[in-house]
Amino acid sequence: MQIAYGSDRGKNRKINEDFVSWFSNENGQPLLLLCDGMGGHQAGDVASEMAVSHMGEAWKPTSFTDCEQVSVWLLNTIQKVNRLIFQKSLDFTDLDGMGTTLVAATYIGKELVIAHVGDSRAYLYRNYQLKQLTEDHSLVHELVKSGEISSEEAKNHPQKNIVTRSVGTRESIQVDLTSIPVLENDILLLCTDGLSNMVDEVGIKGVLKDWLSVEEKTNKLIESANEAGGLDNISVVLADFSERREE
Repeated sequence: MQIAYGSDRGKNRKINEDFVSWFSNENGQPLLLLCDGMGGHQAGDVASEMAVSHMGEAWKPTSFTDCEQVSVWLLNTIQKVNRLIFQKSLDFTDLDGMGTTLVAATYIGKELVIAHVGDSRAYLYRNYQLKQLTEDHSLVHELVKSGEISSEEAKNHPQKNIVTRSVGTRESIQVDLTSIPVLENDILLLCTDGLSNMVDEVGIKGVLKDWLSVEEKTNKLIESANEAGGLDNISVVLADFSERREE
């Protein structure tokens, strides 16, 4: 498994409120983390960095033998991090209302386990096909599900950035969990909406199918989002499950 990540401010933003990283635990099991912060002033970057750093530090001393164990850990730890961020927003007036999306992914045995809150996404690229593994927690997605607007109308909806769930904005949150078996040559992509709003699935597939290293693919995805306008912060995490080794 090869992992790479990157984050860019984008062309249209003064600061980067995204935060991404990955961590390894006592068993060498990876935890990939990606967050897109929100809030007044620079509160968003505080929330996203808090979520990633606290979860990452909590992961380091752990070890797991199955997906059930890691699923319980993810649910409990995201709730703890949620309360930490929520409390900090109450303690400091300039951080009032801060929150963050979160996607966390790990690999146990031959199974991917993904936890998410908000509209940042996880995709699986397999056999030249791209499948979205997460469901956006957003107002526009709710409107699409209820049939009030079409998928095409959702792309340019004026309220497309309104999330219905985020980490740190209330005392407790609902976390979605997904697990899926992994096959050789699969690629896992985690991204903020700075990528998914600017580059369609055809464009993302075009980058992932290229014979490039995971670092080059990560950089190329970010470049593609900037070339399309770079209206938001852009963050990407890639995990490649192929056996090939870069020269």
